[in-house]
Amino acid sequence: MKLMSVVGARPNFVKVSALIPYFSGTIEHVIVHVGQHYDYELSKVFFENLEIPEPDYYLGVGSGTHGYQLGEGIKRMEEALFKERPDLVIVYGDTNSTLVGALASVKAGYRVAHVEAGLRSFNMNMPEEINRRVVDHISWLLFAPTNAALKNLEKESVPGKSYLVGDVHVDVLKKWVKIADKNSLILDKLNLETNNYIVVTVHRAENTDIKERLKAIIDILTSIKDEVVFPIHPRTKKALSKFNLLNKLDKSNIHVIDPVGYIDFLKLLKHSKLVITDSGGVQREAYLLGKISLVLRDRTEWVELVDHGWVKLVDVNRDLVLRFINNEEEPNGNEDLLGDGKAGERICKIIIKKLGEI
Repeated sequence: MKLMSVVGARPNFVKVSALIPYFSGTIEHVIVHVGQHYDYELSKVFFENLEIPEPDYYLGVGSGTHGYQLGEGIKRMEEALFKERPDLVIVYGDTNSTLVGALASVKAGYRVAHVEAGLRSFNMNMPEEINRRVVDHISWLLFAPTNAALKNLEKESVPGKSYLVGDVHVDVLKKWVKIADKNSLILDKLNLETNNYIVVTVHRAENTDIKERLKAIIDILTSIKDEVVFPIHPRTKKALSKFNLLNKLDKSNIHVIDPVGYIDFLKLLKHSKLVITDSGGVQREAYLLGKISLVLRDRTEWVELVDHGWVKLVDVNRDLVLRFINNEEEPNGNEDLLGDGKAGERICKIIIKKLGEI
């Protein structure tokens, strides 16, 4: 049995690492790296941190417009497909690399499984929303992380078979958080004290490509009195430079640093006061570590986290952000909203069973 995983961006690497421990015995696992993220801090360090085998194929698509990434990715992906002829292609999340893997595979006649299916923000201006909707409707197997995601797939009557498996991020975090706490030196390097700083991540196009929104985010950050740690995404840094906003972050309490690997990032999250982000993955990781996320969007796919108070949708409202930073309100419960940490195992068992029935 030959399985092919298609990855290409930081969120994909975390997800595939949850399945890899169960690819053994008679399973041959081929990894295709589209190359959407290619900087060391956004790519190779994740393979090192999470003990992911080196990719069998590196397509080297790189950055560019959505059309360029999709066109080049599909063209280069076909070569790997026709050479390997996998029994199933597995794609992860909602990045352009996810869409590349799914589209190239179904057009070439190969079945697709989607890990993290069914998530919806219901905002079609988000590239990720388009990606996840298309992938879900062309996938053979769909693995939903939450009940809400499963219900979305049922409402849309997707043609593939859907399963509720839990969120693979739980698997990965449970495995690595103790190692991160023991081995990471990031707090010492930045001279940070536990529960005395705020972690910030910004990378989505809706926030980085519109000057007014990006300026509003910078106004928020510069209004915060706490220590702020801001691992800056290359897209965000480029946008800040373009709009002449980067120098506004030159304040003694704001630590603008290069992107960090998974181990260092877990350590930062675990010991933070709270998190300000526009990332879906960071929202989940923060919740799993008992931290509230202030999300720089007006909606999120992770509705369960909003319902239970772990995620606050603040958009780019400075007054709302500052109010929540100083609010001692406790979230409503910490039950297993995202699963029990066995999603990867469930997914692999289902894949083996369904391929055996063909």
